[in-house]
Amino acid sequence: MHSSPPDQNFLSHPKGLASWLFTLDHKRIGIMYLILICLAFGLGGFFALSIRLELMRSGEQFMDQDTYNKFFTLHGAVMVFLFIIPSIPATLGNFCLPLMLGAKDVAFPRLNLASWYVYVIGAAFTLFSVVTGAVDTGWTFYSPYSTQSSTSVISMTFGVFILGFSSIFTGLNFVVTIHKMRAPGMTWYQMPLFVWGTYATSVIQVLATPVLGITLLLLILEKTLGIGIFNPEMGGDPVLFQHFFWFYSHPAVYIMILPGMAIISELIAVHSHKKIFGYKLIAYSSVAIALLGFLVWGHHMFVSGQSEFSSMVFSFITFFIGIPTGIKIFNWMTTLYKGQICLTTPMLYALAFLILFTIGGLTGIFLGALGLDIHLHDTYFVVAHFHYVMMGGTVIAFLGGIHHWWPKIFGKMYSEFWGRIAFVFIFLGFNMTFFNQFMLGSQGMPRRYHDYSGLYKTDLFERYHGFSSYGAMVLGVGFLIIATYLIASLFNGKAASNNPWGGLTFEWATSSPPPTENFREEPIFKHGPYDYDKVLPENI
Repeated sequence: MHSSPPDQNFLSHPKGLASWLFTLDHKRIGIMYLILICLAFGLGGFFALSIRLELMRSGEQFMDQDTYNKFFTLHGAVMVFLFIIPSIPATLGNFCLPLMLGAKDVAFPRLNLASWYVYVIGAAFTLFSVVTGAVDTGWTFYSPYSTQSSTSVISMTFGVFILGFSSIFTGLNFVVTIHKMRAPGMTWYQMPLFVWGTYATSVIQVLATPVLGITLLLLILEKTLGIGIFNPEMGGDPVLFQHFFWFYSHPAVYIMILPGMAIISELIAVHSHKKIFGYKLIAYSSVAIALLGFLVWGHHMFVSGQSEFSSMVFSFITFFIGIPTGIKIFNWMTTLYKGQICLTTPMLYALAFLILFTIGGLTGIFLGALGLDIHLHDTYFVVAHFHYVMMGGTVIAFLGGIHHWWPKIFGKMYSEFWGRIAFVFIFLGFNMTFFNQFMLGSQGMPRRYHDYSGLYKTDLFERYHGFSSYGAMVLGVGFLIIATYLIASLFNGKAASNNPWGGLTFEWATSSPPPTENFREEPIFKHGPYDYDKVLPENI
C-alpha cells in the first residue's frame, strides 16, 4: 500500500482550498459536511430561540403572526432536512465508516463528493426561499394550504427534493462499502455496531427518500399547473398527501435516530471497557426498526378520517416497534453493569441519551393509544415527545459522537472540564425547555399558536411557556460553550494519542489524525470490536 510521509496526515496534505473542494477523501468530505451542518444547526437554533422569546409572555411580543408562522416553519425545515437527517451519516458516518471497516475509502469516492455538492445546491435553494418570502406552511407542507400559500413553497420544496438525492447517494455508497470493502477476516458479526446502525439507516435512505421526492414534485406540479392531485375542488384528496408524506417521514424518524443509537453502542462499550451485551440482538434490532419503520406512518393520521380498522393496525404496530428499541436500551444497561465506567464527556452524553430517549419513547406510547391521541394530537405534548426523541436522542448522541471521535479527526484533545460544564448546561437546559411541555400539552395548549392570551388557561400557559423560554436560553449557552472549547482545542489543545479512550475498533489502530490512505499498512482483523475480556489493556 502506498504510504504518505510519517509527518503528514489527511488534514495537512495536500494543501490549499481547491484540494478540499475537489477532494475524494471521505474524511475531508465528512469535515466539509460537518461545517455546513453546524451552520444549519446554528440557523435552526436562531429560529427556535426567536420562537421561545415570542412565546415567553402572552400577547404579541416582537413578531406578528405571519412572521411567527414563517419562523416555526423555517426552524422545522432547517433542523429536519438540513441538519438532523444528514447530521450523523454525512459527518461521522463519512469519516468513521471506512476506518472502522479497515478500508481506504468508500466504494464510490466521486459519488461521495457529488453528494456534498448536491447538499450545497439543495441548501441554497432552501435558504433562497427565506429571501423570497419564507414558507409559512409548517415543515410538513400540508396540502391544500401549501398549494394556495403565496409564500415561496416551490423553492423550499424543490430544495428539499434536491437534498433527497444527497441522502440517496450517501446511503447507496455506504451499503456498497459495507458489503464489499470490509477488511480481510471481518465477517458481518464482527463489524462494529456503528456500522450496523449506519447500514440500517442507509437502507431506509435508499428506499424511502424517493417517496418524498415524488410527493414534493407532485406538490410543485399541483401548485404550478393546477393538476388537482391533492386539491378536493378538482377531485383530488388532501389526505393522500399526508399518506405520501408520512410514508417517507416516519421512516425518516429512524434515519434520524438509528445513527444516534449506533453511536451510543460505541460510546457505552468503549467508555465502560466492557464487551457489549447481546451484540447480535442490537444488530438485528437496528434492521428490525428499519423494516418496521415503513409500516407505522398512519399513527400520524389518527384524526384525519382514516378507517377505524386502519387506525387499530397502525396503533398495534406502533406499540410493536417499541420492542427492538427496548432491546437496545436493555442491552446497553446490561453492558454498563459491572463495567469499568469512565465518566468522560462522551460517556456523559451516552448516559443522558439513555434517560432522555427513554422518556421520548415512553411518551410515544401515549400518542400511539387511539383514545388518548385524540386529546393530545396537535398539542405541546407532541412537541415535547418529538424533541425528546430527536434532540434528546439524535442531537445528544451526535454531541457524544463528536466528542468521542474529535481526537481522532483533528488529533487534538479538548478540555474535559469545559466539556462537563457544557454537558450540565445542555442537560438542564433541554429538560427545562421541553419536560414541562408535556404538562402544557396535557392541559390543552395547542402547538403552533402565535398568541395564547385568549385561551382559557392563559396564566397557567404563560408560566409553562416562560419556564421553557428560560430553559432555551440555558441550552443556547451550553452550545456556545461547546463551540468555544472545541474550536479552541484546534489551536491550543494538547496532541491526542492514537487511542485516547482504549477502543478496539479499527479507527483507533491508525494515527490521529489518520493519514490520507487511512492506514499505513493493510489492517488485519484479529479480534472482535468489543473483546475487552480477551484483549489485555497493554495491547489496546
